[in-house]
Amino acid sequence: MTALHKSLSSNPDTARLNMIEGQLRPNGVRDERILSAMETLPRERFVPPSYAGIACIDEELPVSGVRFLLRPMVLARLLQAAAIGTQDRVLDIGSGTGYSSAVIAQLAKQVIALEVDAELQKIAAANLEALQIHNVEFYTGPLGLGLPSAAPFNIIVVNGGVEIVPDALLSQLGEGGRLVAVVRQYGPAHAAHTGEARLYEKRRGLTSHRILFDATADLLTDFTMPKAFVF
Repeated sequence: MTALHKSLSSNPDTARLNMIEGQLRPNGVRDERILSAMETLPRERFVPPSYAGIACIDEELPVSGVRFLLRPMVLARLLQAAAIGTQDRVLDIGSGTGYSSAVIAQLAKQVIALEVDAELQKIAAANLEALQIHNVEFYTGPLGLGLPSAAPFNIIVVNGGVEIVPDALLSQLGEGGRLVAVVRQYGPAHAAHTGEARLYEKRRGLTSHRILFDATADLLTDFTMPKAFVF
């Protein structure tokens, strides 16, 4: 039985448990807070109704024409690497329909959800209100600029693929702050190949990064590399 058919034949609680035991734990997710949040939160609420039956499969799922939920395993491993503490303020960039913000809200003191699409932001606010999650604030604006008026942040989570992490975002990290994102890598002739999840950390005012694991994610348009002029 395929993952798709298995999800379609399961009730939501069983589908989420299968997600935990079949995707997250085997891929090294050990943070019980993350596992508990993702097992409890109804992921099916955050996708269009036609996708509710497959909300927990190991794939990105569309929430609008150009936006997707990250694969559960990718999101969980990014959050685990970010090591979110109970007193942390987290900027969730590209929050979409609110799933990532809902998960992060179980880990952090405060979540700032930034979304460029006002309609998606309305859906996210309604989803979290229905789930009685009250430690998330919603802002609409360009994703690549972050939210300097609310900085500094302990953690920044980028929900989607990027070609570049703007300095404007890194500058919004506080001392000891961390940013996680999936960065696309390109081969010859700009042919895309597998990307990599990265963890950026700010220490003594300087930011460095390390590679966490291979990962792919749909590209966020605010994070594309400037195209070089070609003769």
